[in-house]
Amino acid sequence: MVFNIKDSQKRRVKTDFPREIEKKAHSWIPMSDGRKLAATIWLPVDADENPVPAILEYIPYRKNDFTAIRDSVRHPYFAGHGYASIRVDIGGTGDSDGYLKDEYLKQEQDDALEVLSWIEQQVWSTGAVGMIGKSWGGFNSLQVAARQHPALRAIITLCSTDDRYADDVHYRGGNVLASDMLWWASTMFAYNARPQDPELVGEAWKENWLERLEKTPPFVEEWLRHQRRDDYWKHGSVCENIEDITIPVFAVSGWQDGYTDAVFRLLQDLPGKSKGLVGPWAHEYPEVATPEPAIGFLQECLRWWDHWLKGEDTGIMKEPKLTSWIQNSEKPQVTYEERPGKWVADNSWPSKHVTNCAYWLRNGNLAKAPVEKSEKTLIPSVQEHGFYSGVFCPFGQPGDLPADQRLENGKAVTFTSEPLEDTIELLGHPKFYADLSSDQEDAFIAVRLMDKAPTGESTLISWGMLNLTHRHSHEYPEKLVVGQRYKVEVKLDALGQQIPKGHRIEIAVAPTYWPSAWPSPKPVNLTLYSGKATRLELPVRSPQQQDETAGDFDAPETAPVMEREIIRKEKRTRQVIHEPITGEWTLSDYSDEGERCLPENGLQYGSVNKNVWSIREGDPLSAHNRCEWELTIGRGQWQTKVQTCSDMWSDETTFYLVNKLVAFEGDKEIFSKTWETEIDRDHV
Repeated sequence: MVFNIKDSQKRRVKTDFPREIEKKAHSWIPMSDGRKLAATIWLPVDADENPVPAILEYIPYRKNDFTAIRDSVRHPYFAGHGYASIRVDIGGTGDSDGYLKDEYLKQEQDDALEVLSWIEQQVWSTGAVGMIGKSWGGFNSLQVAARQHPALRAIITLCSTDDRYADDVHYRGGNVLASDMLWWASTMFAYNARPQDPELVGEAWKENWLERLEKTPPFVEEWLRHQRRDDYWKHGSVCENIEDITIPVFAVSGWQDGYTDAVFRLLQDLPGKSKGLVGPWAHEYPEVATPEPAIGFLQECLRWWDHWLKGEDTGIMKEPKLTSWIQNSEKPQVTYEERPGKWVADNSWPSKHVTNCAYWLRNGNLAKAPVEKSEKTLIPSVQEHGFYSGVFCPFGQPGDLPADQRLENGKAVTFTSEPLEDTIELLGHPKFYADLSSDQEDAFIAVRLMDKAPTGESTLISWGMLNLTHRHSHEYPEKLVVGQRYKVEVKLDALGQQIPKGHRIEIAVAPTYWPSAWPSPKPVNLTLYSGKATRLELPVRSPQQQDETAGDFDAPETAPVMEREIIRKEKRTRQVIHEPITGEWTLSDYSDEGERCLPENGLQYGSVNKNVWSIREGDPLSAHNRCEWELTIGRGQWQTKVQTCSDMWSDETTFYLVNKLVAFEGDKEIFSKTWETEIDRDHV
């Protein structure tokens, strides 16, 4: 996960602001229990005499090193336009006191409420506060909004979710999201093991570091203990009590992001003062995101904040509720620098401009009418299906995206339409309805949707999967009865996509999708029954006149990127390896995220991450995932390093986890511990 800012000739760097800025690099925010949270504050130099509203970003990724570069382009920009922009390390992370026990705990929200009260009481504050955040900061912006602190007047949530079970990095469709469950847990396992800065906390840094190393758990253990949608996941899922959010919400994402679906749900569930924006981007802020076009998102943020925190009529709430980028059809590439297309606007969601278009299965094809007589199609297990599916949540690194799906389609059963007679535009969620049976009591179904070019290339445009034991409920799963027919719905990820005249629509169906889904305990054969019940529904949007003026954004604009010295450049490799003698398939994803030094504070930091997913043909129990991290932080003679190794595998009844952490001060090993855990499989 790279927190860096790529240089771009299309981005304007603004150095002249309406208000002169000062940076308070090291501020402490006291908590009622005696702990202190570390903050950096940018604000106008005259804010004590002329108070300003505040904007809070509250995340665990270390403000003084790992996110310092990204923070430098955004927070000074807000401050220069008349805001106190405040970046706080969550308790137990960065230089803040304590250790972090898990994601999105109530303590995290309680601390945020105290931070809001502290901001409200400062001499430079008008008492009006907004929250902004991407990913973790987007999650807790929603969660804190639901706590209804009177100072919090509006939020901007990017690349986040309202549903921690159904739509995050742990489970998808009731399946263990094998591509991300262990990887993200291993990431936080390593991140949480980093020490505080001795220059800020003094000699206590070593004692505090050892406490973090000893007490911070591998999060994956708790995540895997909750394989159903229980109270653990309901906590922090604002969809459970969406009416608790009474302030305006600006929800933002991109088609390459893993969290796009939440924008559509939030607009539907918060029909009042909500606004949505979806571009072509990966998991990143739209002013610096790839692929192009990036936009002047910070200017949009100012329009939002000026409206809700300063009471100025900026016109932002007179504009359409949802602005989306409809991507032009492109042949498959694992990296796109640009996604041509157009902006479209909808005044509500669901949109009256979107209607469903159905295709039924017929003799291996997709037809515009159902067959009169039901046909059976056998869908067998091919364990290596899914290696070319791309990264679940791309950050914009090279190689993140799905390859040509012809590499996958021979490992699934595909259905293809006739060439389209007219170009169509899709916006929203495709759905696949299936009448099916299984020869095992535990099984899932994975569905891929492709745009197939006349020259044969197959571009993945959406996908979805469903654990069939969760067909009625993610909270109360039920085993399948072997051979019994069931009618199920698989909701695919939202998309904004043009498919040209002459192209074909293609779907692929399989009971495997490694490494996206942890394999079923035994090889599965599904049987699909054609007829009215088995069909694909596509959300077809009719172009509107207002689309011609949609997306009238300024060019990307930021504050200057802080000075940094590149010690080691980034490097990324992503390899699919097939050993035909043993039948083993391996995906190896290596990311050296580089090493940098920040002259402002002298901190030097770097990271290397390697992830390996492997499986043998015909053997679902051979699935194995290993994630390794090495993180370094230091300054002069003070140098630290943490190394982690996390493994996950299973048999028919049990998941096995091994997490090892080693820490070094200089060249001396000062800590080593291994956590070994067994967890029962529960309908997965």
